[in-house]
Amino acid sequence: MAAPFLELSDISKAYPGVVALDNVNFAIAHGEVVGLVGENGAGKSTLMKILGGVVAPDHGMIRISGTAHAVLTVAEASRAGIAFVHQELNLFDNLDVAANVFIGREPLKGGPFRLVDNRTTHLETQKLLNLLGADFTPATSVAELSLAQRQLVEIAKALSLDARVVIMDEPTSSLTVAETTRLLKIIADLKASGVSIIFISHRLHEVERCADRVIVLRDGRKVGELDRDRITHEAMIRLMIGRSLKSLYLPPAAPPRGDALILDELRTAAFPHRSVSLTLREGEILGLAGLVGSGRTELARVLFGIDRKLGGDIRLHGKILTIASPREAIDNGIFLVPEDRKRSGLLLDVLISENISLPDLAAYSRNWLMQAVPEAENAEHQRKQLNIRSRSIRTLAGTLSGGNQQKVVLAKWLSMAPKIIIFDEPTRGVDVGAKQEIYELMRALSDRGVAILMISSDMEEVIGVSDRMAVMHEGQISGFLARDRFSEDNVLKLAVGQRLQ
Repeated sequence: MAAPFLELSDISKAYPGVVALDNVNFAIAHGEVVGLVGENGAGKSTLMKILGGVVAPDHGMIRISGTAHAVLTVAEASRAGIAFVHQELNLFDNLDVAANVFIGREPLKGGPFRLVDNRTTHLETQKLLNLLGADFTPATSVAELSLAQRQLVEIAKALSLDARVVIMDEPTSSLTVAETTRLLKIIADLKASGVSIIFISHRLHEVERCADRVIVLRDGRKVGELDRDRITHEAMIRLMIGRSLKSLYLPPAAPPRGDALILDELRTAAFPHRSVSLTLREGEILGLAGLVGSGRTELARVLFGIDRKLGGDIRLHGKILTIASPREAIDNGIFLVPEDRKRSGLLLDVLISENISLPDLAAYSRNWLMQAVPEAENAEHQRKQLNIRSRSIRTLAGTLSGGNQQKVVLAKWLSMAPKIIIFDEPTRGVDVGAKQEIYELMRALSDRGVAILMISSDMEEVIGVSDRMAVMHEGQISGFLARDRFSEDNVLKLAVGQRLQ
């Protein structure tokens, strides 16, 4: 390795009852891409917060270009050229894209009463959006953007700084295959220009593609380092969790049963002149692939009663349904695990037990009063059954890791009687070990006869978990794939509207 531009030596950090980091060493050279991997709770975020000046270490030293710092402030980190692309999107919905990119650093114009130079912010932002291949403008309100588009704004914001080190924390978690490929090309371009990249991701195949070196953390300690020629999916997982994982695909206990859900020329507001027809069977995991904007999430919203259908029929076990609200979907046993669990699936400042009971309050009440004992008993049963890692059911949902939050969302529905469960990006922001647990839970549900519709932009996931696959393109199904025809090439061809031979 070339002489390091940045070094963290013997970094330690403890919180009451928890050792977050234990004498961790980390270094990165100019123009190097270092993958930083580990399960949630391994210490990655704490280490990066120390580098960004957000958290002070208890022990250790930070060196930037040979200058030693016991502690960095946020301002010092920024002046040193350290920029973040955060996993949690820090954007203002009421502002446009350009204002978000230059928030706090707005160029000014005029005399004594200086005003923001909007023309400059928009011109500079447009350059960054062109670089990222974005399909929206600097004047677009962030409130109008999808999750994937918001992620691109975060990346543009980081690139707008004269960064020497860019820390990318799960930057592709909301991106399509094409957008991810574009981002990896941008990373290569930044590397060629001498910018260093710290790439944090649970999508290990992407780490394989872009990293020059990989550093692995487990339980607050650095447990290994892999040079370029030793970086493999299996090697990273073995270091991360101390063991090998099974294949993603868990075969069903029995063949699919009868038809559970039939969509007959269903039309949504996203593509009012196109329709979706498909059949989902009992005991089946049907993967729904496609590019962001193809209409997958809009289909899920109609099935769950968030949006009204524009036409077509929904049949559940042969009965035509009119689903005008989520309550009606829930009453018919159709449940949704949403793409953005923090905004749409959980109340973060509410207890685990209260989140679990929320969709079915009548089951825990008598004479309009909540009964604490049955609510707590069910929540504790779900906590143990799903292996939700928390001190108790009275823990706030917002304090849990991504994987455990996803399990709480699932626990809500398992407390009831699911017939259909729609998983929209089921493992977004979830670590490798928790992903495996969620896949096993999905298979256990399907083996009980639950029909599962899994929407995923993660190619490895949709190929590795589905029993059968449907691919959407611009509001309609462009093709179905049996397992023996699963391949990235086939999925991508259908996703862009091509026909298969």
